[in-house]
Amino acid sequence: MKLTQSNIKLIMSVFSFLVKNPKALLLIFPLVGLWYGYEVFFAREKMAFMGVPNATNFSNKFVRILRNDDFMLAYSETKKNPLWVIYKIKKVPKNAPRLKRPSSFSVDNRTYTRIKHADFTGSGYDRGHLAPNYAISSLYGKDSQLETFLMSNITPQKPKLNRKLWQRLERAEIEHFTKLNNEIWVITGGIFDDKIKRLKSSVEIPDKFFKVYAMKKDNGKIHTLGFIMPQGVKGNERLDKFVVTIDEIEKLSGFDFFHKLKDEVENSIESKIDKKSWNLKKIANIKGRY
Repeated sequence: MKLTQSNIKLIMSVFSFLVKNPKALLLIFPLVGLWYGYEVFFAREKMAFMGVPNATNFSNKFVRILRNDDFMLAYSETKKNPLWVIYKIKKVPKNAPRLKRPSSFSVDNRTYTRIKHADFTGSGYDRGHLAPNYAISSLYGKDSQLETFLMSNITPQKPKLNRKLWQRLERAEIEHFTKLNNEIWVITGGIFDDKIKRLKSSVEIPDKFFKVYAMKKDNGKIHTLGFIMPQGVKGNERLDKFVVTIDEIEKLSGFDFFHKLKDEVENSIESKIDKKSWNLKKIANIKGRY
C-alpha cells in the first residue's frame, strides 16, 4: 500500500484497533514485512530508471521516500526539501486537457515538518516545483497535478531561475526531448553546500539545482544529459551553458544514479557529455512558455 494522505486515516484506524486488540499484533508483523518488501523491491524500483538513487554521503541517508501516483521523491526532514524527484515523461497528446493551475500549495501530511504555503511568503524565493506542473498535469491528469502542489515537491528558487531558466528547461524536456524517444526519465533536485542558509521558516535554501535526463533507445543504447543551474542566473542564458557530466552531479548532490547498470556502461554514460543525441544546440535559446 502506498503511503498517501488518503491512507493516513486508515493507518490511524488500524493503530486504534491494535491498541484494543493486542493479540492481532501476531498477524501484523508478517504483513508489515510483506508490505516493506513490496515497497522497496518492487514499487519503488518500478518508478525509477536503473535503480532508486543511492545516498553516497551520511546525511543523505536520512530521507523518506514518498511515492505519488506518477512521481517519486526523497524528502529530507532536516533540510525540509525534496533532495531528488524522479518522473517519466513522453509526448503530450494533442487532446491533452489544459488544467487550471491550483491557487495555492498544500501541506504534505506524510512529512513530519508539515511545511506549508505561507512558509515561503515574503521570503524573496519562489515555490519551485521539482516535478513540474505542466508536464505532470498534461500527461497524468488532475490528481497527479495536485500532488505536484504538495509542499514536499517544492523548493526555494530565486524568481529569475524559477520563472525563466528553469521553466525554459522544463519546456525543452516536455516539448523537444520527448520527440527523441518514447519515454524520457528525469531526476532533479537541489545541491546544498556547507554554508547553510535558511528561510525564516527554517527551510534550507539550495545553492544550485540539477537535472538528469536518460533515454533508452530501441537498440538498447542509453543516452544521458545533465545540468547544474545556480540560484543567481539572469534567466536568458543558453541552456547548454549549464551542461555537466552525471559524475559531477553525483559528486555535488551526494547520490549515485543508474547503479543497476553494468559498471562499464554506467561509467561511460556518466563521464561524458552527449549534447548531440539530445539536439541541444537547436533548443539552447528556447523561450519560456509564459
